[in-house]
Amino acid sequence: MTNFQVYRKTLSFSLVQFLVDMLAFFIVAGAATAGFFMFQKQGDTNAVIGLAVGLLIGIVLAVLISIFITNRIKAAQIAMMTKGVVDGELPDHTYKAGFQEIKGRFGKITAFFAITWAIKGIFRQIGRGVNKLGTAVGGQVGDTVTSVIDSAVQTLIAYLCDCCLGWILYRKDENSFKAGCEGCVIFFEHGKTLIRNIGRIFGMGFLSFAIIGGAFFGVSYLIFSNFPAMFATLSQEIMKFFEAGEEIPEVISNPMYLTIFVSAIIGIVMWSTIHSVLIRPFIFVGVLRNFMKAGKEHMPTEADFNKVDSISPKFRRLRSKI
Repeated sequence: MTNFQVYRKTLSFSLVQFLVDMLAFFIVAGAATAGFFMFQKQGDTNAVIGLAVGLLIGIVLAVLISIFITNRIKAAQIAMMTKGVVDGELPDHTYKAGFQEIKGRFGKITAFFAITWAIKGIFRQIGRGVNKLGTAVGGQVGDTVTSVIDSAVQTLIAYLCDCCLGWILYRKDENSFKAGCEGCVIFFEHGKTLIRNIGRIFGMGFLSFAIIGGAFFGVSYLIFSNFPAMFATLSQEIMKFFEAGEEIPEVISNPMYLTIFVSAIIGIVMWSTIHSVLIRPFIFVGVLRNFMKAGKEHMPTEADFNKVDSISPKFRRLRSKI
């Protein structure tokens, strides 16, 4: 199967995940808005408190949705993508087969996502030397270089963590922690092979950001610009939380800039959501294919484990749980 064929056959997971993510987004936005207007009856200061309380409640609900629904959809999708690139075929009812693959494994799937946090730490530790380029430059330019490199590394790490999840699902009869360690070794031993799609990762990412993020920013600003009083009140109430004499950022003190800022946040959130569930999976299939090919051709050995042991204490801690 080609990358596009695997992507097309597993697109149903992306579409369902998109709907779930939209539900989570509207729950957060709705809870925050409801809190603002409910508490506003008791005064403008309480309105900001209500906004914060509603936002917190919305975030808690969104996290629960992520744990019980989103993670299962993602695990089922990666399980089918892995099967597609490894076996070269997928069942007709791919969506149903994906959940059948992870049926009865809720605890293990939750452990998978806990393991990926440890894997992220290992990848950061292995690649920490890259950030020294920015430090070597020094000054503001050096800080900018470091920030750009760090963002690029974090993006790449996210793809590699999902590849490790695919490897763990592929090695379903193996101890999850051992399979996670194997995934780290595959990255360490075959890093150059795995980043062949790096240009596509960042190129398509930037293009989707410009189109999707720009569109939602524009629409949000057009809508919010019709409610200047709301942002004027919000700006005033936020400013009250600053101490007297403290310099207040213009993005808060100026209602127009606050409107632009909120619109930009919405644009970024919506781009992140749409990109992650509709565009990123296509890019990921290619990266996953390289990862699985490297792992199958060179199954990690004890000697490989020892190499990574020597450069990453976090890897040693993960390995100790095998």
